[in-house]
Amino acid sequence: MKITPTIRAELEQYLKQEGLSITEFGHIAGMNRGAVSAIVSGNKSMSINQLDLITEAMGLPEGHFYDLFIENFIIDHPPNMRRIEPFLYRCAELDKLGVIRRVVGAIMDNLLYSPKLFEIAETLFAQGRHAAALLLYENVAEVEKYQHSERLAICQYRIFTIQVGEDQSQNVRAAAVFEAFVERLDEIEQLDALKDLANVYRSLRKWDKVDEMAKKMRAKAEIQYSMKHQQESRERDDSAKKLSRPMFVYITYADLLCANVCEELGDYEGALHYTNAYSNLDWVRETDEDALHWMKLYLHWSKANILANKLLSGDVSVLHEYLNYIDESSDTIQEDKVTQLLNIMMAANRYELDLNDILKRFETEIGSLSQRPSSDDMYTQQVIPEYSALCGYELAYYYLNQGMYNDGFNQLFCAMVKAHILNNETYFINCMGLFVRFKAHAVPETKTEFYNLIEKVWLNNVEKSGNADRSE
Repeated sequence: MKITPTIRAELEQYLKQEGLSITEFGHIAGMNRGAVSAIVSGNKSMSINQLDLITEAMGLPEGHFYDLFIENFIIDHPPNMRRIEPFLYRCAELDKLGVIRRVVGAIMDNLLYSPKLFEIAETLFAQGRHAAALLLYENVAEVEKYQHSERLAICQYRIFTIQVGEDQSQNVRAAAVFEAFVERLDEIEQLDALKDLANVYRSLRKWDKVDEMAKKMRAKAEIQYSMKHQQESRERDDSAKKLSRPMFVYITYADLLCANVCEELGDYEGALHYTNAYSNLDWVRETDEDALHWMKLYLHWSKANILANKLLSGDVSVLHEYLNYIDESSDTIQEDKVTQLLNIMMAANRYELDLNDILKRFETEIGSLSQRPSSDDMYTQQVIPEYSALCGYELAYYYLNQGMYNDGFNQLFCAMVKAHILNNETYFINCMGLFVRFKAHAVPETKTEFYNLIEKVWLNNVEKSGNADRSE
């Protein structure tokens, strides 16, 4: 029979080895003699703070005894959340995910611990410790999967938020799983959930799903907005605080999304209809600073998008008006500039426009296409990288057709890297096709760079799939 070692025995052995008394060790560790004595004698369990002090005093790395702590004080003991809670927080600080997994596995047989673990997960999520929070959310969701509770839906929402990242293939799966739980969320929280789902589907160019999420969000937001102003109750005001932006924004954002869908499907008349809808904000009752900020944004977006809509539909006479409006909007955020550059490049390639002089205005935006957005907003994290990859492709297409081969191939390789990071096979294949088309104009160094990139991507895919390289 294997005997599990104890922290007490390890400490006792250390004291003998170093020739230290309990009092001397207590002085080194910053603990009183009585506490050390009680731990050594086995008359008292220890807190995680005491364990950290003892570990440091013994000259061992942080978390050295955490696995033993689980063995000695958690497994085969009635779960004590007063001990477990600070232990989980400390494990999260040290990124001890394996230890968290063991703790949760040891106590999750009992549904009674779900609420507390959920509460801890929410705190970790708010602190930005998403990897640790994810482990807790997943375990709570697994235990409560037959409960049909709002807590289960929130767990799934958090899991979705954490899992959505650069890999678009993974994002498809995450969105599909979460979508089934949206209706179980609080009516207010459903608005942000639908907004986030719409933006993920938008980055995936699944326009039928974007349209579906937008229209659901609009219908729900209209009901909530009406209730908000019909019942100026304290409860309703408190609920509205859960939202990431003013409630009317979910109505106008739904119109913006629907306009985007129509534009992508070539229905420019429909796009104009929805753009006019979110430009008319006479019905908005809020007059606070935050509301005025959003109203100003929508006014700006509507003017810019009306011009972009005309440009993409073939009215190239508005190009300079569009450019002038962009220049006049000095407070335009960087994400908008990427979208505007993409619109211009798509129009240029579609209608064979000469932009050689115009592109000098966008040198900063072109240089930043490969950078990862810093905001944690779902639109910025998901849609902008997808737009950046597409914009890189459109720029490469333009430069290569203009005979500007060095710039063209540079943009093409950047777009390929971006497409690979996103795991977007369509964009990557399109980039490969564009290279093949202009291959005759590539210098040997450019061809070598292309083949090296292709081999790197291939090896990466082989590694991900777990297939061994059988070549000799």
